[in-house]
Amino acid sequence: RQLSLSIYQSINSYSLLPLALFILMGEAMFRSAIGPQMIDTIDKLLGRLPGRLGLVAVAGGTLIATLTGSAAASTAILGSSLTPEMERRGYKKSMSLGPILGAGGLAAMIPPSAHAVILATISDISLGKLLVAIVVPGLTMAAVFITYIVLRCWLQPSLAPSYEVAAVPWRKKMTLVAKYVLPVGLIIFLVTGVIILGIATPSEAAATGTVGVYILIACYRRLSWTVVKRSITDAMRTSGFVLFILAGAVAYSQILAYTQASKHLIELVMGMQMSPILAIVGMHVVALILGGPLSATAVMMVTLPIFMPIVRSLGFDPVWFGVGFLINMEVSGITPPFGLPLFTMKGVAPPDTTMGDIFRAAIPFACLDVVVIGLLLAFPPLALWLPNVMR
Repeated sequence: RQLSLSIYQSINSYSLLPLALFILMGEAMFRSAIGPQMIDTIDKLLGRLPGRLGLVAVAGGTLIATLTGSAAASTAILGSSLTPEMERRGYKKSMSLGPILGAGGLAAMIPPSAHAVILATISDISLGKLLVAIVVPGLTMAAVFITYIVLRCWLQPSLAPSYEVAAVPWRKKMTLVAKYVLPVGLIIFLVTGVIILGIATPSEAAATGTVGVYILIACYRRLSWTVVKRSITDAMRTSGFVLFILAGAVAYSQILAYTQASKHLIELVMGMQMSPILAIVGMHVVALILGGPLSATAVMMVTLPIFMPIVRSLGFDPVWFGVGFLINMEVSGITPPFGLPLFTMKGVAPPDTTMGDIFRAAIPFACLDVVVIGLLLAFPPLALWLPNVMR
């Protein structure tokens, strides 16, 4: 009886409202297909930099992440929009596929993030702080990707041959920014800015962000009954699926608590003669291994009820650990041979693209994500500075 009541209370929670709304935001943006317009604007803003289209992929992925919250959806939009053009310009597979796969992973690290909602719910941590905490690490990931692309294309020009770029008048550039980029900034403010300023709770911010997305779609004249119907239907289906998984996570946590397995695991870890940070690294390694055959949500369900009590007992901030865990899940998503973004890329890439090409292109960006996790472990303020300035 107690188990059934706990499961009911876990999914009948006001704190889960942002999950459904974030998913709805992503579905609406995906169905309205306004992502390519933003990508085209970014393309016009960049000059003749090494790996120019790779940089477009990262910048576009950062913007699209604020609207979809889904790595697979972001990969599909970027892959279908940019890969054919990259191939036509003579880009090698490693530089046409890799940046798109890396940028797709930013979806979990730029609010709104459905994975952040799931992690906060399972771990019993503040969703508002987590949504704010992922912003700086997410932008750091984008900066690391950009640096890698520029340096590698400068050292190996054959990966991304340069080509003539038509000059775009400055006034036209500003018009395109005002039309396709600044509105995205407004959506970011409606989701994250209002939380940082203390104006709204995460649930209220999710509601204002959703309304803002539909207004944006209407302004672009893409709002139709088909878009509304499909976005709501798909969001309900996905939300129901995630809620079932969360119910299973609660049942799993209850079993661990009743059998005192969590208590014994904490005592075991605390009794081991190892550095606390080494224990954190070990948790990340376990999550990374499990993230191969399992989805990110499944890994969270299995590991977080065990990991979070240990993290707290070791004296670490659970928000800081949660941010690193989200990056870890994105690493596992693009680590061969499993990962939904890898197979999504196969579906939208040119016909001559093999899974081997995709795997080889993904590995460097998975390694860069691991570098960011290392930076986060070494410099916790990277994740905790922004939440600490919240009102």
